[in-house]
Amino acid sequence: MISVIIPTLNAASSLPRTLASLLDANQQGVIREVIISDGGSVDQTKEVAHHAGATLIEGPKGRGSQLAQGAAAAKGEWLLFLHADTQLEKGWQDEAMAFCQASCRRRVAVFRLKFDEKGWRPFLVAMGANLRARFLRLPYGDQGLLISRAHYDHSGGFANMPLMEDVDMIRRLVRKGGRGAMHILPAAAITSAARYREDGFFKRVLRNSYCLSLYFRKASPDYIWKIYHGTDEKALSRYHGKVAQKRPGENTS
Repeated sequence: MISVIIPTLNAASSLPRTLASLLDANQQGVIREVIISDGGSVDQTKEVAHHAGATLIEGPKGRGSQLAQGAAAAKGEWLLFLHADTQLEKGWQDEAMAFCQASCRRRVAVFRLKFDEKGWRPFLVAMGANLRARFLRLPYGDQGLLISRAHYDHSGGFANMPLMEDVDMIRRLVRKGGRGAMHILPAAAITSAARYREDGFFKRVLRNSYCLSLYFRKASPDYIWKIYHGTDEKALSRYHGKVAQKRPGENTS
């Protein structure tokens, strides 16, 4: 019933755990296929995909285009888009199947966000992300996306964007379907905290929020990508200057 589509780029260290979280659903016949849409990995990602029996598709780097390419090859009635560093909580397939069988073909579902690290910082960041998803209808791509094939095709699919492809897709779906267009499944999508840990949890939240504001201001997706990954020193300098100018105690998230 479900085609799982995972975009990858040098994801050999995290992909095995992500695939392992799909095993039970695969054995129950819930999953029709797992498609790895690779953007030019030079590590062992392709070998991991082959060893797991997944379908490997190769194409240009860029998460939006990789997701779209994976969806184009999928044969399932439902599509589940999942990041390569995100594991689904045990039993997720029961909630997903209940959603699918409820004839929710004009709605999409995402999972509750959780980090693979304990502590108050990851807890607060995940809580904030879940509140954002619930009240603003802006989930992170790390929360997965479950959508019927027909609804995906009708929406126009993922845009060819290196970043913010998840926000772009959800906004289009919510605009068409209203607040009831998105459902949050109780099961958790457990994602890696590595980038948050390296940058600092709240510093990464600030950067993510800044990138989101740039998207709403129609900045170039390539420019936003550089900010997100810290590869544009001039842009980052301007960003840090704006953060420093904020008054003490001002809400920056």
